[in-house]
Amino acid sequence: MCGRFVSTTTPQDLVSLLGELRWDPAETLAPSWNVAPTDPVPAVLERLDRDTGEVLRQLRPLRWGLVPSWSKDPSGGARMINARSETVDIKPAFRKAFTARRCVIPADGYYEWREVPATADRKKYKQPYFLSTGSVMLMAGLYEFWRDPTRPDDDPLAWLATTTVITTDATDSAGRVHDRMPLTIAPDDLSTWLSPGHTDPAELHHLLRRPADGALRVRAVPPTVNSVRNNGPELLDTAPDPLGLAD
Repeated sequence: MCGRFVSTTTPQDLVSLLGELRWDPAETLAPSWNVAPTDPVPAVLERLDRDTGEVLRQLRPLRWGLVPSWSKDPSGGARMINARSETVDIKPAFRKAFTARRCVIPADGYYEWREVPATADRKKYKQPYFLSTGSVMLMAGLYEFWRDPTRPDDDPLAWLATTTVITTDATDSAGRVHDRMPLTIAPDDLSTWLSPGHTDPAELHHLLRRPADGALRVRAVPPTVNSVRNNGPELLDTAPDPLGLAD
């Protein structure tokens, strides 16, 4: 599960990491320390420019929670924020995107929660943890376009672009906190992963990697992150760790 993450990397930072990248300044998203399902998220993808015939690497906002093109409405997208790597190439909701529409979603790290049992003087509660590599994580994702049949062709809201994060079994330090974790793409593999011309499932699966080989940095952070209404760098402050799971 990857249900909340931090995204503060600027387009300029991504150019330094990834090379040439196109984006619309009007679509640049503000930094977020509490990205939640259905929020717009920055995604790097490659699309064919119909005017020039050139495949361009782009940074564009996508709504988190994939809506397959065949969906009757977009309401189910919030339930599809993650795609399991074990079945991503066979599940009807994801298999077409896995072969044709792949992206990466830059993240500083992500949050997971563990329940702290109740005591005589305190109710049980969920303690949040922040997991990171110490650098930008290029989370492996898929994206789709959904056409709203109730809107005319010239309506800018007629098309909805959505995304999902690919996950796998968590290992090492990440596995102490939760049994699932996001997969990433190494910068050297990005061209192959993003290319619409690469469609072999076995080759694509080979590119998926656990960030830091699963040995992520783990920190307890304040429970204020539990509410999506809270958003600021203070959410990453180090907090007491009642379960002893932090590094």
